[in-house]
Amino acid sequence: MTTEERASVAVRLGFQPGQVVQEINYGDDVDQELREAIAELIGQGLVGEEHDDVPDVILLWFRDEDGDLTDALVDAIGMLAEGGGTWLLTPRAGRDGYLESSEIIQASQTAGLTQGKSFNVAKDWTGTRLTAQKR
Repeated sequence: MTTEERASVAVRLGFQPGQVVQEINYGDDVDQELREAIAELIGQGLVGEEHDDVPDVILLWFRDEDGDLTDALVDAIGMLAEGGGTWLLTPRAGRDGYLESSEIIQASQTAGLTQGKSFNVAKDWTGTRLTAQKR
């Protein structure tokens, strides 16, 4: 993907200038260009897991070997601002750490989240929008 395409993906993900985006489960395999495009769009760097304020958006990188997805989602949304969003980034099909969509659906439902749009956000990563279920 070109720099323009990455910037377009950041816009498509719905990031807005001034948002605080907390990144969880960062690893050497994450897509650096996507991270940079998001940071450029929001006008500041992404904050890490040690961030002690309430973020507007959670960016959760998750691979099959990272443990229990439901637990990770529950922990992540517990930190989120009311009305905030969560993007679950998982390896694309055929990549190491790939998760079946049925696993994502089950974990998100158990965590009280609804799965929204899902699309390829980088060469090796798929993004899935998760929102709190309406009560």
